[in-house]
Amino acid sequence: MAISISETKINEIKIIEPKVFGDARGFFMESWNKKDFAQVTNLNFVQDNQSRSKKGVVRGLHFQLPPHAQAKLVRCVVGSIFDVAVDIRRSSPTFGQWVGVELSAENKKQLWIPEGFAHGFVALTDYAEVFYKTNEYWHKESEGSIRWDDPTLNIQWPLDVNPCLSEKDAAAPFFKDAILFD
Repeated sequence: MAISISETKINEIKIIEPKVFGDARGFFMESWNKKDFAQVTNLNFVQDNQSRSKKGVVRGLHFQLPPHAQAKLVRCVVGSIFDVAVDIRRSSPTFGQWVGVELSAENKKQLWIPEGFAHGFVALTDYAEVFYKTNEYWHKESEGSIRWDDPTLNIQWPLDVNPCLSEKDAAAPFFKDAILFD
């Protein structure tokens, strides 16, 4: 098997570490292999996304509602990010709880985030590039968001600079006011 899977405090969210083969030339790894990832999910990915952010840029917390809910497999291919997933399923015993993991080009970790979770990250290095696969296409009418700094969630963002936000993220509703999963 080319991956190792670690549990988080929210059972459905997984940290995935690929097996990396390195030598004097550099390294090789499989970032995704359908057979290996069947241990985590049998979803079919339909879209790949990549973003580049300067240090201190916060993106999120974003999600899509059913019937266009998205699961994501996230990795950082340049620099380093603090990646966060928040359980937004009202019927879940972990509703409102979050998991945060540092993903970097160096550690090559990936975060599996199933449907029913909001996702966001902050760039920790001068630049960070994030690549993620989704199981559902982007659908504007299904978009949802939550304020990154919501006091109810109390996410411990490792920020040492003032955050840089899009207008949309700065205007996102608080957790208590957001339209969430049932």
